[in-house]
Amino acid sequence: MSLPQERKVSLEEFYTMREDTNQLLEYVDGVILTSPSPSTKHQRISGKLQAKLFNFLEYSDCEVFAAPYDIQLYRDDLDDVKIFIPDLSVICDKSGLVENKYVGVPKLIIEILSPSNQSHDLVVKMEAYMKYGVEEYWIINPMLNVIQIYTLNDDHLYEQTEVMKETGMIKSEVLAGFEVRLEEVF
Repeated sequence: MSLPQERKVSLEEFYTMREDTNQLLEYVDGVILTSPSPSTKHQRISGKLQAKLFNFLEYSDCEVFAAPYDIQLYRDDLDDVKIFIPDLSVICDKSGLVENKYVGVPKLIIEILSPSNQSHDLVVKMEAYMKYGVEEYWIINPMLNVIQIYTLNDDHLYEQTEVMKETGMIKSEVLAGFEVRLEEVF
């Protein structure tokens, strides 16, 4: 994750910049951030989880979307603008689906860490996802073969509900019945 630019830009300037680059750009309250290209291990983990989620959600009201796909966090009571490109997003309220992005709050978001973006995923994104009400946030660390799950509690704060390293079964709290064997992910 590169350092934010000094000058804040408008949403329109952001979209213009995105048209002129192949980089993955995210937008946080006027600041543009760039994401690194994913590693091979990152892509393998993402693909495996996307397939598992796709199969699990096939006959439900929810869908999984993989990066690069914009999530513009939106709630009526908040006026800041945050556009992220999560590795995986589970969307159950399809009213926010538009041509090339989702505007709203996904039910579950999964981020796979890269060495250069850890603080962005662990601080900036976690804070935003919690503030907007993403019910469950998975952080996957492929360098350590660890999955951490954070779930919103009654006070609308994230609580770490699961941590698994290398082996074992990890389960979603918000997608009843969805579980993943770590040996199949890593």
